[in-house]
Amino acid sequence: MLQVCLNGARTRAECAHVPVSPRELAEAARGAVAAGARDIHLHPKNRDGEDTLDPGTVAAAVEAVRAAVPAVPVGVTTGAWTSPDPEARAAQVRSWTVLPDHASVNWHEDGATEVAAVLLDRGIGVEAGIYSGTDAARRFLDWPLSHRVLRVLAEVTETDPQAALGAADELLDELGPAAATSRILLHGEDGSAWPVLRLAVSRNLDTRIGLEDVLQLPDGTPAVGNARLVQAARTL
Repeated sequence: MLQVCLNGARTRAECAHVPVSPRELAEAARGAVAAGARDIHLHPKNRDGEDTLDPGTVAAAVEAVRAAVPAVPVGVTTGAWTSPDPEARAAQVRSWTVLPDHASVNWHEDGATEVAAVLLDRGIGVEAGIYSGTDAARRFLDWPLSHRVLRVLAEVTETDPQAALGAADELLDELGPAAATSRILLHGEDGSAWPVLRLAVSRNLDTRIGLEDVLQLPDGTPAVGNARLVQAARTL
């Protein structure tokens, strides 16, 4: 499965093609799905371009994308940078009026289990984000409900290509017990995005690509949008 990560926490200052508004997210999703993406991850953003879990903003983003690609699952972030207080994050998730199909939860962040429990209670799939170089894998595997997640995001944070491949192997070894009950999605970022994607393909793992993870095509030229990144990933 190839997921597209449409925008992430990036801003227009980093890339002029980053989709921000619901309309832009919908257009980007339509193009990415036409290019071969089968799942969508996005960060709802307020009028200042900042990530938010605000119910109205989440609803507008999810509804717009669903209207553009109605048969494709849509997920959002619950990253701690949207709201540093874990209780506040959980409360915002409880107040969502339009529910995404899934949401990512970063297990190295305080409050991960509380946020994940609310998602499960509301029938929203959990993508367990496990960053390399953290104790997230141990914390996740110790969680009694770890078997109920939709998938595990094995997230390689090292950007040096060679170091990233070693980190990916270590992370996959740590997550070995989770593979019995959950699909693993492996991805890198910036300089490691394409090498780690190739590794994921070689291991028959789910993977993702999009402007959240990388702004360049495999040959180093700037990507003009998410669809072009998905096309390149499908070719690989």
